[in-house]
Formats: sequence, structure tokens, C-alpha cells
Amino acid sequence: MTTATTIAIVIAVLAVLALVLLGSTARRRDNGDATGGLDRETLKRDKKGSRNVLRPGAPSNAATQTRDPKPVGTALEKKAASAPVAWTPPDPEAIGVARRQFMNRGIVGGFILGIGSFGGAVVAMLWPSASGGFGADLNIGKVADVKKAIQANNGFLYNAEGRMWVTEYPAGALAKGELAYSGPELNGMRQGLVALYQKCPHLGCRVPECVTSQWFECPCHGSQYNQVGEKKGGPAPRGMDRFAMQVNADATFTVKTGTIINGPPIGTNTTGQESEGPHCIGAADGH
Repeated sequence: MTTATTIAIVIAVLAVLALVLLGSTARRRDNGDATGGLDRETLKRDKKGSRNVLRPGAPSNAATQTRDPKPVGTALEKKAASAPVAWTPPDPEAIGVARRQFMNRGIVGGFILGIGSFGGAVVAMLWPSASGGFGADLNIGKVADVKKAIQANNGFLYNAEGRMWVTEYPAGALAKGELAYSGPELNGMRQGLVALYQKCPHLGCRVPECVTSQWFECPCHGSQYNQVGEKKGGPAPRGMDRFAMQVNADATFTVKTGTIINGPPIGTNTTGQESEGPHCIGAADGH
């Protein structure tokens, strides 16, 4: 699965979770508003007010009893006629937000913020770096200097930043290599270099070098590859994967770690290299 596919799946899952959360919260809010019930504070105020109202037939207090009664007239006072006032709906902002609505919105906002932050962190982690590290174009050095470093390390140069092995590709094998490999790989092979992805194509274990046999030998399940990553034995379905390479006009060797190319099929043997000493894992089989 590619990095872009993984990012797309993560974003889709986060979006679905956010929509489900918003839908469930809106449904609960609609159900609560439809009941038309009074909240606790309203009921409490009503009970408190009812105690201050005089019951019919109850005696009044002293102040009420000493107050002079006003004379009661028999004529009805006419109310001045006035035009009816048109009803104006209340402003929702003036009414204010109920406590339940405030809590629901706060919870939904918190969930959205948390999911958004998590999604951003996942995307940032999976997105290839454009400035350096694995997934970027790495400048390994001048071709001549890289070859010297390979020879100084017993035929194998490991680059931790690019998660790769760099080895020499023999000039005598280039004629066969032209038929077996593609342009992005041949750009480096024509200059005598090849950059191999460190993961075994079988189950993804990191493949170490074996100095005695001058092969790559996987300790997990015994897959073996020659010095340029062509399969020699074991359960691997193909040779070691490799990166696109480029040699600039100033003879600088650049490896494009964002472009991984599947290794050559079983049976590819452009160099004809056999083991040069004892194996580190065991005798090769399954050629």
C-alpha cells in the first residue's frame, strides 16, 4: 500500500467519524427541544414564587390591615382604543443559548478539534519529507568518493537516512543490465553504482550484508541476494527493491528514495556473482 493510499484512507475514516458524531448530537438536541419540558431552574423559580402569593381566604398581614381601603366606584372606566401591535418573533441571539445547547456544542467542538489534530498528526507523519530524509532526493556524494567508501566497507555501504545499501555495479555486466533494468535504475548502474532498499521483499525484514559470502542474507527466513540485489535463494518473491538514481553533471550521485522500484524477477543474474565464502545464514537454495 502506497503512502498516498494510506493518507487517503485515514482522512476518509476521520471524516466519517466526524459526520456520525455531528449527526448523533444534532438528533439528541432536536429530541430534547421537541419535548417542551421546563428545566430545573424554571421549576424552582415557580415554586418559590407560589409561596409569596396569598391563598384565598388567608388573613393578610398587619400592614395590609391598617391600609385605608380605596373607594370602589360602580362606573366602568373605558380604555382608550389603540391599534393592535404586530407580533414580532424574538431574536434568537436575544433569547440566548440554553445550557444543554452550550454543552452539546462544546462537546462537539472538542471532538472535532481532537479528531482534526489527530488527523493532521497522522498525515504529517505519513507524508514524505520534501527537504530531507527517507522519501526525499538524497545527495550521496561524488561517484568516485562513493565507490571508495564502498570498498572501504568491504563492498557494502549503508545509508541510514535513506534506509538503503549502496554497492558497485560491475561494468562488465552492464550489457545484460541494459536488458533487465529500466531507465531510473540504469542511470546509476551506468556509472557503476546501485542503491538497494534495505527491506526484504519477502516479509519486510531489514537485510544485512554478509561480508564472507559478499551477498545480502536475510536472517528472518533465509532469503539471499547477490551484491546487486538479484535473488539467489530463499522464499523471497523477487530480488531486492531498489531506488531511482541520478548522476548529475558534476558527477554527484543522487538517490530518489521517494521512488521505489520492484526488484528483478527470480532468475535474473546479470553479474553472475556466486558466493565468495561461507554464508552467514546457510546454504542458498531455491534459485
